[in-house]
Amino acid sequence: MAATETDLVLKRFVSEIRLAVPTAAVWAHGSLALGDFQPGRSDLDLIAIVESPLDGGQQDRLTGIHRRLQDEEPAAAKLHCSYMVGTALSEAETRHFTWAQGMLMERPVTPVTRRELLDGGLTLHGPTPTELLPPLARGQLEEFIRRDLAEFWLPATGKPWLWMRDIWVDLGLLVLARATVTLRDGRLITKGEALAELLELGAPADVVRDIRDRRYADPEPIGRLRRVRRAMRARAFVRRGIRRALAQ
Repeated sequence: MAATETDLVLKRFVSEIRLAVPTAAVWAHGSLALGDFQPGRSDLDLIAIVESPLDGGQQDRLTGIHRRLQDEEPAAAKLHCSYMVGTALSEAETRHFTWAQGMLMERPVTPVTRRELLDGGLTLHGPTPTELLPPLARGQLEEFIRRDLAEFWLPATGKPWLWMRDIWVDLGLLVLARATVTLRDGRLITKGEALAELLELGAPADVVRDIRDRRYADPEPIGRLRRVRRAMRARAFVRRGIRRALAQ
């Protein structure tokens, strides 16, 4: 089978960061690992395990690699990578240097990401995730999801202007469906599976179809009146769904 643009970008990325910093492993998680990757639409979610904390020069080299890839490879437009130090893999709250949204920042690697890696992370270089990552503590994943729903997503439903944007409608409903299933059944599901779950949860069918089209097809433009109505219904559904999930 011929290599895809995504395959070639990943191969180039792994090769270049290994030259820039001592790298023990590189893994993919998210839709690429879960089998729901949509070229040009899905993020390329990566984790690199580096042997020691990154100094200023190494950070500059990695920034240059990411910017050059984005300039030269269309398939790298949504490539994100967290650089986890091998000696700190068991510390869940540690903030790791991460390239995302066109910049280098620091943020933790969440229990959701860790569970995705442990369940079926795609190994691009080095040992597999189960060989290096410690297992999650009992209840750690569920505690994180509940906190994320209560402290981030529930307050967001009180900000109507956010829900005028496609990204908030898409992420809000999909996060709710995936969180509901994990809290209820203890398993992770893909975004594609979350669309079916949304209908089971009673989400407006036209809003679900709208999200599906943006992920798998070419959606029609949305007029302002319809966008306002969609925003009201989407955030109301997410607010009710979060309260229901947290009450379980």
